[in-house]
Amino acid sequence: MTIEDMIEKTIGHEGEYSNHPNDTGGETMWGITKRVARANGYNGPMDALPRSEAVRIYRTEYAIKPGFAAIAAVSPAIGAELFDTGVNMHPHHPSLWLQECLNAFNNEGRHYADVVEDGNIGPRTVAALRAFLVRRPHDGEEVMVKALNCKQGARYLDLARARQKNEAFVYGWMRNRVAL
Repeated sequence: MTIEDMIEKTIGHEGEYSNHPNDTGGETMWGITKRVARANGYNGPMDALPRSEAVRIYRTEYAIKPGFAAIAAVSPAIGAELFDTGVNMHPHHPSLWLQECLNAFNNEGRHYADVVEDGNIGPRTVAALRAFLVRRPHDGEEVMVKALNCKQGARYLDLARARQKNEAFVYGWMRNRVAL
């Protein structure tokens, strides 16, 4: 799966213009919040955000900057999972979860060294993922995606528990974003 494929799939989940009163993100178009659009130089009305501008923002803010493109180069399935989750709840969360899972799966450091769990994907995280996939060539990718989805699902439930208005979204998040 390429970055373009990841973007197209995510835009399909996100849809077009939205301004749901319970959504703390406020106005969104193609899944891009007004805050993110403004931070990336778009100053027009959100319901007129061009799709091409959303694609550019997705590529920069949600694929390249957080390191998900580098992960996708090693594992397209894991990269796509991180990207989609990052769009929905901020790139820091899935980045941190990947590091936590890599450390949990390294057999007490015997398979590869622990990585710093800081939510910043860099060369050491990418190297640890490569080592993980070498050690688990048959089902490692599938197990990692499952683990990431478990973390994501738990986060959605926590968000609904912490803020009742999120209950308007939690079922759809689970249905559309968490796949096992």
